[in-house]
Amino acid sequence: MPPALASDDYDTPWKSALEHAFPEFMAFYFPGAARQIDWSRGHLFLDKELRQIVRGAELGRRHVDKLVRVQRFDGREDWIAIHVEVQSQHDDAFAKRMFVYNYRIFDRYDRPVASLAVLADDNPQWRPNGFGFALFGCCHQLDFPLVKLTDFASREEMLAADANPFALVTAAHLYTQRTRNAPIQRFEAKRRLVRALYQRDWSKARVLEFFAILDWMMQLPEDLELELWQDIESIEGEFSVKYVTSVERLAIARGERIGIEKGFEKGVAKGIEKGIEKGIEKGIEKGIERGAREGSANLVKRLLTRRFGPLPQAIYERLADASTEQIEQWAERVLVADALEDVFREN
Repeated sequence: MPPALASDDYDTPWKSALEHAFPEFMAFYFPGAARQIDWSRGHLFLDKELRQIVRGAELGRRHVDKLVRVQRFDGREDWIAIHVEVQSQHDDAFAKRMFVYNYRIFDRYDRPVASLAVLADDNPQWRPNGFGFALFGCCHQLDFPLVKLTDFASREEMLAADANPFALVTAAHLYTQRTRNAPIQRFEAKRRLVRALYQRDWSKARVLEFFAILDWMMQLPEDLELELWQDIESIEGEFSVKYVTSVERLAIARGERIGIEKGFEKGVAKGIEKGIEKGIEKGIEKGIERGAREGSANLVKRLLTRRFGPLPQAIYERLADASTEQIEQWAERVLVADALEDVFREN
């Protein structure tokens, strides 16, 4: 009997990937639209504004949705809005939700709105691409472009070779779905994708960003996770790099990941709290024993991101300059803090 896998988490990795590389997301899934956007003028996520816009209009469970402000080359408007949804499960209310959010965003900003969908479920036949109604000669209709990840299932070698990071995210998602009850096969697939990641001509920061995304999505039992870390050490030796330190591996693999995922498996607040406590104890305590200030800081970043979402740059800088004792104090506060600022408040 193979070891059981923890419940798969698709939403967190997708959110992280979108925030790290939105232009590449557009170029990979919606290249025609991406070519019309002037990326040199930047882009702005409007997550807080989106939450306010859709408040009271929840139609089914929202998985990953983003509202992004961009500008086109033609200059016909100061800016336009792109609403993106990544849907991991079949949802009968999905098309209606896209329709409602589209007109609410337009009503809020009086700007053109492009609604784009990535369907990441495992049903090839489910392809909702519009919603509307007609009454007494009045017609109101939204048709939206969609990408179906199952369409990439036969192109996995191409995905592994593609330089766009969302090729790897797509491959990781498909492998995760396919190996839900097959940890050995998932281990082998994850090892191939990690090797492909190191073959990219990317900066260390980008390699680590997308390593974390793959690592979070393709979760493994503890014994296979440790075996993968050993393989990563060999891969780093092969490519003459040292990106993921042994301290970071100890904190992530043996501490925070195990504790948090066990907590979420229980599906109750008490289980989550115990899971986080266990992650802190195993990750930080062992990090302290080995003088692992850097590993402890990395652990706190992961916990903070899990609870409060993407972190501002100022938090990364504060963690980088903090002592081990200060980091430990912040980690303990994660359990009870209602907001990010509560973790870092002065005594």
